[in-house]
Amino acid sequence: MRVQLAKQLLDRQIVDVDGRLVGRVDDIAFAIDDEGFPYVDCLLTGQGALGQRIGGRIGRLLVAVADLFTDDPPVPPLRVPLHEIARVDSAVWLRCRAANLPPSPVETWLRRHLIDRIPGSHRASG
Repeated sequence: MRVQLAKQLLDRQIVDVDGRLVGRVDDIAFAIDDEGFPYVDCLLTGQGALGQRIGGRIGRLLVAVADLFTDDPPVPPLRVPLHEIARVDSAVWLRCRAANLPPSPVETWLRRHLIDRIPGSHRASG
């Protein structure tokens, strides 16, 4: 059976076990097993992954903007391991909570430098 990964996965929303949006599948990372066969290692999400996939001037611009909003550029994509995926339909559904995944460096920077400075932001539901 032939599987078209790009058609089946790219640009689908990634949703955690509680129904919270994690992001979109921006790229797919492959690895090579001990016998030399390629396999899907994880799904990638984030501005850096999307920029590299798009390429050209627009892709470089996406990566550059993401790098502006982080303390330690370049911004690595969020890697979602295959064992965390429960099912794929109109979205990619995870077995875990978004809080159990590594935080996005861009979201961390924005929270620290912008959101946390808003009066009352610590009382908002997260």
